[in-house]
Amino acid sequence: MRHITKEKLIQVQSGWPMLALNLTLLAVGMGLTGAGANQHSDVLFVLGLALLTAGCFTLTGHFTLQPNQAAVLVLFGDYRGTARQSGFHWTNPFYATQKVSLRSRNFHGEKLKVNDLRGNPVEISAVVVWRVSDTAKALFDVENYVHFVQVQSESALRQLASRFAYDHSMDDDADAAAEITLRSEAGEVAAALRLELQSRLGHAGVEVEEALLNHLAYAPEIAGAMLRRQQAEAIIAARRKIVHGAVSMVDMAITGLSENGVVELDEERKAAMVSNLLVVLCGETEASPVINTGALS
Repeated sequence: MRHITKEKLIQVQSGWPMLALNLTLLAVGMGLTGAGANQHSDVLFVLGLALLTAGCFTLTGHFTLQPNQAAVLVLFGDYRGTARQSGFHWTNPFYATQKVSLRSRNFHGEKLKVNDLRGNPVEISAVVVWRVSDTAKALFDVENYVHFVQVQSESALRQLASRFAYDHSMDDDADAAAEITLRSEAGEVAAALRLELQSRLGHAGVEVEEALLNHLAYAPEIAGAMLRRQQAEAIIAARRKIVHGAVSMVDMAITGLSENGVVELDEERKAAMVSNLLVVLCGETEASPVINTGALS
């Protein structure tokens, strides 16, 4: 079974007192080495070399941490803890120290060509904002957490695109029109992408702060056909509104004429009036009126 690592915090010493001690060791070691060489004393010379060696070795235990940076400490292959406090520090020189950035990072994915829920090929890409939340998982539970984020982001985006349609169609019924699509419900799609990414990246010690689609379009081979389809759907929807409004206006006109006793129309003349009004109201060009100077009968 795969071992799951969990971050544990460790307190490290301030580096300034140890720096003073190290410099003192180096100074005393140099003095004793020089004195031993001048006095031909092997004891002083060896003692000075020992202090110089100890001072140089303990100097390797110093390290600095910037804000939003952590240091993972490993002793002979055993994970001992993570230091997160910024500043100048000192720790056991035998510790292997690996620094990890805790800052937010952007991953701008490449354009992917995938099929949506209806099987239409679309081009899609996303921007993912992420950061390391558990340094132990990021370093020890995956091989390369940066590459892991990139691969899993592309995989999650492909899966997301296959779960939703690109856009609504006029052929959809009321239930289908209420479904979430990639184009119309950007907020819901972004939330679904973030949840999918977090489920994939959580065991790598990565927290997904934001995930947004930054490119969405039909694939080039069907873009022209889909554009014509969208234009046709828009024209049909506009015509439907125009006809509905024209019918309402004709009904208002006939009702108003009859109720106010302006003119009495039989069924034939009423039908002619309806036809003329609909032509005027629904036509794409302005109507040219023809004035009838004869009698109505």
